[in-house]
Amino acid sequence: MSRLTTVQSLEVLFEDNHIIAVNKRAGDIVQGDHTGDIPLSEIVKEWIRKKYNKPGNVFTGVVHRIDRPVSGVVVFAKTSKALSRLNEMFKTKNVTKVYYAAVCHQPKLKKSLLTHFLVKDTKRNKSKALDIPSIGAKKAVLEYQLVMNTDRYSILKVNPHTGRHHQIRVQLSSMGCPIKGDLKYGAPRPNRGGGIHLHAYSIQLMHPVRKEPILIKASFPDDPIWKVLNAKMAP
Repeated sequence: MSRLTTVQSLEVLFEDNHIIAVNKRAGDIVQGDHTGDIPLSEIVKEWIRKKYNKPGNVFTGVVHRIDRPVSGVVVFAKTSKALSRLNEMFKTKNVTKVYYAAVCHQPKLKKSLLTHFLVKDTKRNKSKALDIPSIGAKKAVLEYQLVMNTDRYSILKVNPHTGRHHQIRVQLSSMGCPIKGDLKYGAPRPNRGGGIHLHAYSIQLMHPVRKEPILIKASFPDDPIWKVLNAKMAP
């Protein structure tokens, strides 16, 4: 199985007949790629197969992805009907996502709306943020708010309005606040284990079949910085 997540250790956040949501660990890949590592989608399939003792093929549709070094909530479809409806929701942006990021410098403004135009470099698997429109660039918009400062880092609540390649990572880096551990976008040193301090905390969407709003939250990784944030967020 994945070097981090196995069927036994999979943290399921929500499940019914149509969808399943899990808490991805930093380092797992959502869908198979050139590395050949077993993706989260296959681990979820195996979890469903074992739970329900299904002898045949299990349907697990990939609805969206979060970057390999990022942790947090990922939703999969369990039926083709749910997959097509969820795909449409994500395409039309009828999904609300909340991330938290620990960044290396305090932003100049406590909250702001960032707009950039991203150009993807496929060979380097990296994106570049431009301030003005350019041929081939895609508009990227996110909103952030400073939640708290620790001794060395600032923690931001981030609401992406678009879903571009490495969007949160490159946009925060472009304002001088690279995410802790994110060497690709300017962090001074890596995190142990190779993950970065970006966590997909919640997704809110309309259930694809029941047509009821659902909110799915993912607990933070076991880490000193996230523990400080957890303490602040506790009621």
